[in-house]
Amino acid sequence: MRTHTFIVNGERVHVKIEDDVRLLWVLRDVLGITGPKYGCGINVCKACTCHINGKAFNPCSVRVADIKGNDEVTTIEGLPDTVGADLHPMQEAWLERDVAQCGYCQPGQIMAAVAKVRQAREAGHEVNDADIDEIRNICRCGTYARIREAIKEGATKM
Repeated sequence: MRTHTFIVNGERVHVKIEDDVRLLWVLRDVLGITGPKYGCGINVCKACTCHINGKAFNPCSVRVADIKGNDEVTTIEGLPDTVGADLHPMQEAWLERDVAQCGYCQPGQIMAAVAKVRQAREAGHEVNDADIDEIRNICRCGTYARIREAIKEGATKM
C-alpha cells in the first residue's frame, strides 16, 4: 500500500490504500463522501459522476493511482463551494423544477449537467438540446423531461 494525495472538495487528502482501488470506493468508504452513488461500477449508469479539474468523470472507472497530487476532485457535496453559495444554481434549478423522484441518480445528473454547461460555454455557445442529448446519465424513474428543463434553467443562472 502507498499513500495517495490529491484534492477533494477543496481539501488536500492523503489516503493509504492499494493502487488499484477505484476512486469511488476511496470517496465513499475511506473519506465518507456519499454523494457519488454506486450504480454499475463499469462507467455506464453514471450515478457516480463527479468532476476532476472541472470536467465530468466517473470515479467508478478510475483507479486511485491514476489521480495525481494536483488533481482536484469535486463531488456534489463540494459543488456549492465552487460558486460560494449554499447551493449551486443547478441544484436550485433541480429544486425549483421538482426533478428528483427517488433521487439516487440526481447527484450524478447535476454534476454532469454543470460540466456540460461549462463545456458548451468553452465551445462558445450556451447549452442546447443537442448538448443535453450527450448527457448519458441513467434515471430509472424517467424524470428526463424535468431534468432537461432544470439544466436549461440552471444554465441561465450559472
